[in-house]
Amino acid sequence: MLNSFDVFSINSEVEFNSLSIQIFKYQYTNNPIYRKFVDLLSLNYKEIDNYKKIPFLPIEFFKTNKVVDDNFSPAFYFQSSGTTSENISKHYIVNENIYKKSILESFSLFFGDPSEYIYLGLLPSYLERNNSSLIYMVNHLMEQSKKEENGYYLHNFDDLYLVLNRLESEGKKVILFGVSYALLDFAKSYPLHLNHTLIIETGGMKGRKKEITKDELLSELKYAFHTKKIFSEYSMTELLSQAYSLSNNFYRCPPWMKILIRDVDDPFEYVENHRTGGVNIIDLANIHSCSFISTQDLGKTLENECFQILGRMDNSDIRGCSLLLL
Repeated sequence: MLNSFDVFSINSEVEFNSLSIQIFKYQYTNNPIYRKFVDLLSLNYKEIDNYKKIPFLPIEFFKTNKVVDDNFSPAFYFQSSGTTSENISKHYIVNENIYKKSILESFSLFFGDPSEYIYLGLLPSYLERNNSSLIYMVNHLMEQSKKEENGYYLHNFDDLYLVLNRLESEGKKVILFGVSYALLDFAKSYPLHLNHTLIIETGGMKGRKKEITKDELLSELKYAFHTKKIFSEYSMTELLSQAYSLSNNFYRCPPWMKILIRDVDDPFEYVENHRTGGVNIIDLANIHSCSFISTQDLGKTLENECFQILGRMDNSDIRGCSLLLL
């Protein structure tokens, strides 16, 4: 019997491959949308024995289909940002405890005990809509810390500036989650010296600013806040896991998540390290939806299982957390 929480105990490539195959066969059997997609490829699912042979569902399917385990009734759904109803993805959630576990396990791996931090959110585009997986994630981290200073800031930069100044003077450990364009606006008007605050940018210019490279964004934020590092989070509505960059746009995944880079001319072939291609994501926590997703992001893998996100493919939609700068 497949246990949904087994994925959080993975500690080797062999275990990752074994669970990937088990979850693939489970999802083929129990997720009708994914099964139809695999069948259209004329593959014998029983013969697949390595995660690199598993078919990756195009992320666009989440816009037009209910991609979910047929054995359960979803408790709720997460919804992506979008300008029209046609380009909004919905990710139906069967067991929110899996997402909560994924949030805490991944965060702890990269930043330590979540209860030690005060969490501030500068996430206007996410606060202004319902069913955001990012807001759910930050809320859950706030619940772990139970700090009275936890809070969100929409457009009230004055209040955020005063709070950060006070917390800095008190030497408090703070994490500021911010969408890229809002962080840039805040940095321009309220430069600070941050010694105790970690900034985690979540991507997303949302068409509101001139596009700049990821390196330019990080450089501007480091200069404005007089800090050596700006951290980043990489996830999206259709996932239940997060990868983090601790410096210089080099991301790492938790053990139950993996990035593969496909050839842009042949989606069934993968390219070697340092070559740019389309990003495929394995998220084994996403067991009751689809764990194998082909995105419209461009990236490349590096040594030591690091990866970079370089932008978006041409003609792909602007999306929430997954939009990084071109």
